Amino acid sequence: MHSIIERFNFLFVISFFIISFTLFPSDLWALENNTAEDLFKNHCIGCHINGGNIIRRSKNLKIKTLERNGIDSSEKIAKIVREGIGIMDGYEDLLKENEDQILGIWVWEQAQKAWVQE
Repeated sequence: MHSIIERFNFLFVISFFIISFTLFPSDLWALENNTAEDLFKNHCIGCHINGGNIIRRSKNLKIKTLERNGIDSSEKIAKIVREGIGIMDGYEDLLKENEDQILGIWVWEQAQKAWVQE
């Protein structure tokens, strides 16, 4: 009995995704996937895993480091995301409208929480 329920659940989930992808426009899926965390994973996590920095440890995204470097708001982080800083290139050409702000807010919030996920 248990395996029948598991199979049904699996088939239901697969069917849901197949039907959703065929019925809904791809733009809706793109909007859903453009969360701040997804943006961070797509553009930043390669160097800034858990708010660290694999290239220059002293240039991490921890609150103490940000504030020490005069980066004390989401707006300043958004500007860095757009324009870059030091050896880090900006992402203005890769991001859509307001995605720099979305990332700035998210990174600032993560820094204030010490990059501890809830």
